[in-house]
Amino acid sequence: MFTAQRAVAPLKAFLVLLFGILVLFQVMSLPGQFAHMARENPDMAYLRWPATAVTVFWVLCIQVVIACTWKLLTLVKNDRIFSEASLAWVDAIVWAIAAAWAVLVGVFLYVGFNADDPGLPLLLFLLVTGVTVLGLLMVVMRELLRQATTLRTDMEAVI
Repeated sequence: MFTAQRAVAPLKAFLVLLFGILVLFQVMSLPGQFAHMARENPDMAYLRWPATAVTVFWVLCIQVVIACTWKLLTLVKNDRIFSEASLAWVDAIVWAIAAAWAVLVGVFLYVGFNADDPGLPLLLFLLVTGVTVLGLLMVVMRELLRQATTLRTDMEAVI
């Protein structure tokens, strides 16, 4: 069976790869894509910088989640996941998801009130729903971690 301890190293390797790809998107792909879109569609060129800023912010939120996950994996590897330190990293993940969600809701509302085609608003609604589920799931997982940490602390006090 593939244990959590054995999964930490490959997961960290893929987190590094994902982080690197996101940096590439943040620095080159997203700004270049929105510059190209502004040249191709001049009547929408005013959205170039807001769209660039929003998407780079979302990538930053994902990078925060990756960094926090890295720290949590280190705690797993060192058998310290059930400690108060882990709760701070999970809190950071929850806040990053909440920040991304708030901006996503703003984009959804802006696009929803200005769209003449229902396709993009429906896609954004799907994303809002998905990020909402992810955020609430992280809140539940944080509470489970807190309860497990408390139980482990209580058990150590008894022994």
